[in-house]
Amino acid sequence: MKKINILVSWLMSALLLVACTKTEFTDTSFVDRGEAPSELSAMFEITQDNTGLVTITPNGVGAVTYDVYYGHGNNTPAKVVAGKNTTHVYPEGVYPVKIIGYSVSGKKTEVTKQLTVTFRAPENLEVSVTVDPANNYKVNVSATALYETNFKVYFGVSPTETPVTFLEGQTVSNVYAATGTYQVKVIAFSGGAATTQRIVPITIVDPILLPLTFESPTINYNWFNFDGGNVTVVANSQSNGINTSAKVAKMVKNAGQPWGGSFLTLSSNIDFSANKIFRMKVYSPRVGAKVLFKVENSANPGQNFEKEVLTTRANAWEDLVIDYRAINVANSYNRIVLIFDNGTMGNGSANFTWLFDDIRLVNTLPLELPLDFEAGASTYPWFNFDGGTATIVANPVSGGINTSASVGKMVKNAGQVWGGSFLTLSSPMNFSTNKVFRMKVYSPRVGAKVLLKVENSANSGQNYEKEVTTSIANAWEDLVFDYSGINASNTYDRIVLIFELGSMGDGSSNYTFYFDDIRLTNTFPVQLPLNFEYPITYGWFDFDGGNVTVAANPSVAGINTSAKVAKMVKNAGQVWGGSFLTLDGPINFALSRALRMKVYSPRAGAKVLLKVENSANPGQNFEREVVIPNGNAWQELSFDFTGINTANPYDRVVIIFDLGVMGDGSPNFTYYFDDIRLN
Repeated sequence: MKKINILVSWLMSALLLVACTKTEFTDTSFVDRGEAPSELSAMFEITQDNTGLVTITPNGVGAVTYDVYYGHGNNTPAKVVAGKNTTHVYPEGVYPVKIIGYSVSGKKTEVTKQLTVTFRAPENLEVSVTVDPANNYKVNVSATALYETNFKVYFGVSPTETPVTFLEGQTVSNVYAATGTYQVKVIAFSGGAATTQRIVPITIVDPILLPLTFESPTINYNWFNFDGGNVTVVANSQSNGINTSAKVAKMVKNAGQPWGGSFLTLSSNIDFSANKIFRMKVYSPRVGAKVLFKVENSANPGQNFEKEVLTTRANAWEDLVIDYRAINVANSYNRIVLIFDNGTMGNGSANFTWLFDDIRLVNTLPLELPLDFEAGASTYPWFNFDGGTATIVANPVSGGINTSASVGKMVKNAGQVWGGSFLTLSSPMNFSTNKVFRMKVYSPRVGAKVLLKVENSANSGQNYEKEVTTSIANAWEDLVFDYSGINASNTYDRIVLIFELGSMGDGSSNYTFYFDDIRLTNTFPVQLPLNFEYPITYGWFDFDGGNVTVAANPSVAGINTSAKVAKMVKNAGQVWGGSFLTLDGPINFALSRALRMKVYSPRAGAKVLLKVENSANPGQNFEREVVIPNGNAWQELSFDFTGINTANPYDRVVIIFDLGVMGDGSPNFTYYFDDIRLN
């Protein structure tokens, strides 16, 4: 029996050893990397029974334990775990309470807080209650007092609210849910039962001020309607384009008086000291509707100023500009008056219903097409990149087609071959009907390339560009950029200009260009017949050595006495080097299947290829090549296009001289052509 007991005892010991075995984790590097605690502080709570019992709750970021030196009695600290507290009984007095916080890695940070223990009621209580400048519904509270230990604040939200405790030097805040007047009560506590309190009333308001967006759920936009005008704030029924806000104002002009409208009195006077340009988004049922915008003094309506503008778009948002630079700023204005179609009696129909939104005051006129650069240099903030530098200067050569006072100047310096500048407009360009850019350019040489690009400033991947060449040196010419292929469903609010893309500038006069009058039109004069006499730029696109410019007729005689012709110089590049011109619209081959062109060649036997193609699909094309029978004289060639597929559109003319032969840019590879037309 004894042997059995010994065996059982041995087995139990063995099992116990196995059960107590554990896996060792020796990697404690994560502990070594811990940072010292930060933002150490302490909360003092003194019982209100005059016993001097103080509860000290240390806190800090990254601290797991604390040593609390009471600053009274022996110098042995109390050990406090994070989230816990310690207590100590103090007599009246001021004590330096030192807190040492330890992180998990053993690193420490210390701070000393002053504890005042007194059984006197706090004195000289000063309370600050202010509305936050960034939020009309938020108040900030702080306080100071003599003999205080801490403060409690009641924000006046409800009779049962829990007060917020804070110390001198701290600011506590509350965000109210609604406007109104609230009684903010601050109580100062000391070491005794006596307290001191102050009650400060604070009024929360949501003032009617510019800008007017109509989005606030608490503002009462109290429009006063008169003589048939009626304004309400409604959901945006046309959330698109430049206005996707949730709420807008709606004006219905009913029968009453021709001057029927509405006015809104603001909470304070409008500040015209710096900003004198009003902007307002309007959705009109028709083009040409009149919008009268008036400001006046509500106490003295004789002090007023008004401007009337016209809508330019129907059934779409546009951002109207009302120029108030002539207003008398010595007067006070706190009322906005709106009258649509002043002078016309409304009838309450859809034709007399407008939406408007975002009434605001700005300090500059909007940057919109057309750009004539007459509003002052600071109005046009060109952004220069990679060597391009655009500025606004006095017109250096006022004459010809451009006698304006101010123009744009582009100097292309060394940087990158794509150096240029861009200008972001105030609102997107309208390509719904106008798709032809015109820009006046003064170039130091013929054949300089000018790239005009538009893009979305928020998404530069949405862009479109065209490049044309100058045909006149040291004189103004009006360049034409065909934007008929642009995707008008995208948004474009930025204009990019690059002169001589692909060539490094040097900042010299040879890389100095002037430009002016950038505008969008709905007509493009480049079409058959092409006689090169019109005061426009024929945007030839040169490729692989070919170079076309408009030049003076080298031989005004025989069958061609016109002043201007096209000049083709075939330089080294490719044997198929030539040029093409995109027309305003497809060539009408229903009228004829034969093209004619006058040619002046330096030699007999040179070949000329005339090709037409679809600019959107160059695979759709047709071409004919003929031999020039004579040299150094104008002769008229005929190109038989009988076999062309007239079901396809052809809006591009391609010309290649001596296809298969490499040009050298010499007079032997210089040709002139003119009067391209359907026979």
